[in-house]
Amino acid sequence: MPRGLRRAAVLGATAHVASKRGQARGAAEAAQAPPEETAPQTAAPPAQPASPVEDQYSELMKLKELLDAGVLTQEEFDAQKQEILAS
Repeated sequence: MPRGLRRAAVLGATAHVASKRGQARGAAEAAQAPPEETAPQTAAPPAQPASPVEDQYSELMKLKELLDAGVLTQEEFDAQKQEILAS
């Protein structure tokens, strides 16, 4: 048998044995786990509030849209932008 083929066979067999041992270990741990840990969660996790960075970004985007539409002047935009970034 060529050396490369032997090496591939050994590596493949080793990976197969390791995989089977991992599966057996996982099954044993699952059988020993208390029922509370394996029970599915029925309640949805609480909603995460938006991060301050996302809030700042959305406010800046709204201001930019107002600037582009001509509702705000560049000076007004810059002043509002500084207030948002300072908070």
